[in-house]
Amino acid sequence: MLRIHQLSPRLANQIAAGEVVERPASVVKELLENAIDAGADKLEIDVDSGGVKLIRVRDNGRGILKADLSLALSRHATSKIATIDDLEAVSSLGFRGEALASISAISRLTLTANSAGQDSGWQIHAQGRDMEVQLQPAPHPIGCTVEARDLFFNTPARRKFLRTEKTEFGHLEEVVKRMALSSFAIAFTLKHNQKLIHSLRPALDQASQEKRVAGVCGPAFMEQALFLDMKAPGLRLWGWIGLPTFSRSQSDLQYFFVNSRIVRDRLVSHAVRQSYRDVLYHGRHAAFVLYLELDSTTVDVNVHPSKNEVRFRDSRLVHDFIFRSLHRALAEIKPVTRHNQHTPDNVQNSDQAVHKFTRQSQITLAATTVVNNPNQVSNDPHQTVASKPDTVGQMCTYTDLHNLPSSELQKPHIHESEVASSLLGYALAQLHGVYIVAENNQGLVLVDMHAAHERIVYERLKRALADQGIQSQRLLLPVSLAVSVREAEHAEQNQSLFNELGLVIDRSGSESLTIREVPTVLQHADVAQLVRDVLADIITYGTSDKLRAACNELLSTMACHGSVRANRQLTLAEMNALLRDMEQTERSGQCNHGRPTWTQLSMNQLDKLFMRGQ
Repeated sequence: MLRIHQLSPRLANQIAAGEVVERPASVVKELLENAIDAGADKLEIDVDSGGVKLIRVRDNGRGILKADLSLALSRHATSKIATIDDLEAVSSLGFRGEALASISAISRLTLTANSAGQDSGWQIHAQGRDMEVQLQPAPHPIGCTVEARDLFFNTPARRKFLRTEKTEFGHLEEVVKRMALSSFAIAFTLKHNQKLIHSLRPALDQASQEKRVAGVCGPAFMEQALFLDMKAPGLRLWGWIGLPTFSRSQSDLQYFFVNSRIVRDRLVSHAVRQSYRDVLYHGRHAAFVLYLELDSTTVDVNVHPSKNEVRFRDSRLVHDFIFRSLHRALAEIKPVTRHNQHTPDNVQNSDQAVHKFTRQSQITLAATTVVNNPNQVSNDPHQTVASKPDTVGQMCTYTDLHNLPSSELQKPHIHESEVASSLLGYALAQLHGVYIVAENNQGLVLVDMHAAHERIVYERLKRALADQGIQSQRLLLPVSLAVSVREAEHAEQNQSLFNELGLVIDRSGSESLTIREVPTVLQHADVAQLVRDVLADIITYGTSDKLRAACNELLSTMACHGSVRANRQLTLAEMNALLRDMEQTERSGQCNHGRPTWTQLSMNQLDKLFMRGQ
C-alpha cells in the first residue's frame, strides 16, 4: 500500500510550472505582468528561436532588493498580497507568487535587479532542478532584467510538444500586443533573433492610442471602428468597436480587458454576441478592443492559474451593462455617424442641408393597420392587409409604394449643391432595378434598395412592438414540462423575468413546470424548447433574451416580405425618400441579415480606378 508523503519542493515547482508555463509566450506574459506591477514605463523584450532558446525582459520599474532576490524564486513568494482582504481586492496583474519559481524550474534563469538606496545591482542564477541560487553583484540601473534560457531543457517530454519557431513566436508576439493594448502609458520594444519587430511609444491621448491600436490590430480596423465611452454607477466601458461590415471569419481580433487585465470570459463574449446579433452576418465575428473598469472588490481574478478568467460578483449587472452599451452604440451607427467620423472637416457641416432634406416626403411606411396573425403577411406588392385592431400585441404591416398619392412623390425644390452635400447625397439613377446610384460631396454612393428598405421596416416593427410590450396569450391547454431540480428552482426564482418576456410559468413539482401563457407573436412556436433555452441562459448568464430574439426573427421575416423588391422601378423622389429614411434609421448600415446596405466610393478611389493624375 502506498504511503502518503509530501512532495519535494523541486517536484512541486515543476508541477506548478506545468500550470503556469505552457510555452514561451506564457513566460513572457508572467514577466511582463511583474514588470508592469513594479511600475515600469519602459519594457524591452528580446527573444531567440521563438523564445525557446532565450527570453530576456528588461524593465525600469522599482526593482528588487538584494535581501529579497533569493526569496523571489520561491513558491508563494510575492510582494502584492499579505492578507485575505488583499486577495479579495486584487488590483495587480500578478499575485500568486508562482511565476518566477515556475520559470526557474524549467529553464536556466538569471535575475538581475537594482533598487533605490542600493550601491549596485545584484544577480542570481538558478539551474532548473538543482534550484541552487547563486548571488553575486552585477551592474544594473534601477529596475530588473530576467533572462530565461533553454526553456524545458530538463523536461524533454514537454519540450517536444512545442511547435515550430514561427508558431511559438506568433503566440509570444500576441502576448506582447495584448500587453501593449492594456498599458498605453508604457513603451514596448520587441526583438526576435536580434531583429526589431515592434517599437511602441507611450500613448497618452486618444489620437496616439488609436495609432497604437492601428499598429497592433491593423489600420483597416481603425478605419472601420467607432470609439465609445459608456458609464454607469461603478462601471465604465470604453474602447473601439468595429463596424458590423468589418467582420472576421474567426474571433482573432477581439480584445477585452477588465481593469487592464486581458480576459477570455464567456459572459462577456455572450453579451458582445447579443449586441451584434441584429447586424452581423451569419457565422461572422465582431472585432473590438474594449476596456471594462469596475471596483476590484466586485471581480474575482483568482479563478484560474493563467488568470485569463474572471468571476463577477453581480454577473447579470455586468452582462446587461455591456450589452446595453454596445447595443446602443451599434444602434447609433447610421450614415450620419460614419459621415461625421470619416469625412474631412471642410465637408462635415451639412446640418442645414440635412434639415431641408427631412422635409421631403418619407417613403410611405407608416403603420396603417393591425393584423391578427403576423404569419399572414401578403406577398402581393399591391395589397394592403387590414383588420380591426382588437388585440394588444399584434403586429403592423405597411402600405406599398404603389399606393402613394402622386402629390407625395413630387421632388421638393432644393438647390443641387445642397442635395450633393447631404449624407447619402442625391439619387441619380436606379441600376438594374436593384441599386440606387447617388452622388454626395464625397463621391459616389451605391445603395441596395431592398436591403436598406428591409432594415427601415424592421426597425419600425421593433419600435411598434416595444411600444406595446411583449403581450401574452393564455393557453387553452397548459403545457407541462419536465425539467431538472436546478432548472425548476431557477424558473421559480425568476418569475418576474419570465413575466417580462410574456411567459407565465408555475412550478408544479420538484422537477416539473407548467406553461400557462405565452407571447402572442410566438403562439405557434415551440414554446417548450424556448423555455428550456431561456432557463439555460439564466443559469449560465443570469439573464436571457431568447424570446426577444425569437420575436425579432419573426419581425425580420415580416420586414423582408414587406420591403420593396428587386426590379421595382422607383422614381427619383422615392429613391431620395429612401435615402433620407436611411439617414434617420438605427442600424441602417446593415440589413436584418447583416449584409451591408450601402457603400461609398470617394473621388480619390474613382480617380485611381481610371488612373487619373497618374
